[in-house]
Amino acid sequence: MAAVLDSPAAVRRAAMDLLARREHGRAELARKLRQRGAEAELIDSTLERLSEEGLLSDERFLESFIRSRANAGYGPLRIRDELNQRGLPRAAVERALADSSIDWAENLRELWQRRFAGLPGDARERAKQGRFLLYRGFTHEAVSRLLRGAGDN
Repeated sequence: MAAVLDSPAAVRRAAMDLLARREHGRAELARKLRQRGAEAELIDSTLERLSEEGLLSDERFLESFIRSRANAGYGPLRIRDELNQRGLPRAAVERALADSSIDWAENLRELWQRRFAGLPGDARERAKQGRFLLYRGFTHEAVSRLLRGAGDN
């Protein structure tokens, strides 16, 4: 049975339960609380208070999300799209990606080595590898450089 979110304490408890599982962005947490039946004014005041207390931070969420997705083998383009879909400000997403200490070229190389045996032998295999790496969110330039063998330097 779902809890009734009709008081500030109930909304805070639901928000804290969600934050205890993983970091959330403000927009994502608000959406989840709305889905659980909380009123907009209770959500806003609760999220404001959690932000003031340092329990809710878009910056911390961005850092955690970017690191997690990069470790899972996703590139900056895919991560950027996923964050934009979660309602985070575009400028904050761009800043967090730029500030991350992730070596995207190294991530690309590691993913490619895990997934494929080596440089493609023919155009069909090159296209297959390229599509996979582009789908994962790496830039066309980086994928082309890797598949041409320039990534071995």
